[in-house]
Amino acid sequence: MIAVDGPAGSGKSSAARGVAQALGLRYLDTGAMYRALTWWLITQHLDVADPAVVAAHARRPVIEVGTDPGRPAVTVDGSDVSGPIRGRVVSNAVSAVASVPEVRAHLVALQQDILARACAAGGGIVAEGRDIGTVVAPQAVVKVFLTASADARAARRSADLATDPGATTAVTRTENERRDRADAPQTVMAADAIEVDSTVLSLDEVIGLIVRVAGERGFSLRENTAPGSRADTARLS
Repeated sequence: MIAVDGPAGSGKSSAARGVAQALGLRYLDTGAMYRALTWWLITQHLDVADPAVVAAHARRPVIEVGTDPGRPAVTVDGSDVSGPIRGRVVSNAVSAVASVPEVRAHLVALQQDILARACAAGGGIVAEGRDIGTVVAPQAVVKVFLTASADARAARRSADLATDPGATTAVTRTENERRDRADAPQTVMAADAIEVDSTVLSLDEVIGLIVRVAGERGFSLRENTAPGSRADTARLS
């Protein structure tokens, strides 16, 4: 198991998917779970800033996450929300939802179940988020904490939101800083993690570095099975 953690805009999602594809592993985006729940709460016109409301409804939606790195679709109650959950509305609300203890307990347990089933099936998996190496999978063979300068992170996030005219680099940097403060309790580098500053590295370089680290840690590809052509999914309810 490989854990990739880091703050928003550090490139952990792209890097983790790339590593999974390079090594023939499954892939789990834990942040997508929090985003999917946040999206559902917003569409239900529930107050995401009220911890009691969030806690009371945290288990209502049925969320499915794909573990095929080539097609990591996310659905809520059967509807594909892979695109909507990446917008700024969800991004600016997800920290409040993710900080609710009942939400964290529920989703962490589901994440651990997905990881356990992936390993039991004889395949490896790359999981990314903010607390994989410290909370979700402290037993991970490889732990990487990916970071970058504030300017680089803002530029990357702004590029991801190119269709949103309001997502300028300056605005995105401000939003990233606000998320950093809110997510600080969950964004902790594991003591045995390798910190990678991706500020001046290309995505391919980051992926290559993590793959090399996996090899140095004795990560054996012979024990892993590729996800295959279909999207493996985990049902969350």
